[in-house]
Amino acid sequence: QVQLVESGGGLVQAGGSLRLSCAASGRTFSTHAMVWFRQAPGKEREFVAAITWSSDNTYYADSVKGRFTISVDNAKKTVYLQMNSLKPEDTAVHYCAAGTRPTIYSTTYYTTRAYDYWGQGTPVTVSS
Repeated sequence: QVQLVESGGGLVQAGGSLRLSCAASGRTFSTHAMVWFRQAPGKEREFVAAITWSSDNTYYADSVKGRFTISVDNAKKTVYLQMNSLKPEDTAVHYCAAGTRPTIYSTTYYTTRAYDYWGQGTPVTVSS
């Protein structure tokens, strides 16, 4: 099993920044990639950004490209999401997840089914 704990969410004004963290523990050696999804009230969970532990494959949703940066610290087994120029439409619960299947990740990294372990989520609220 792999445990994921997110932190760093909160309330910020439009144009501001937040950095989310997701600490992984347990059988982390079995994981290949990490991802951030988000879910706004009444909407489906949507892909935000993904990265492999080796940082050789990184993907972003078009809506966050140029504003958000995903990164990993292998020594700490932590994945980060630096969010700049935040907009009210970024308001959502942000979830971290881990995937264990490289071939699945490479073709379906933007889908929830590519990931096997999920954190409890951290809320981000951007006021206008």
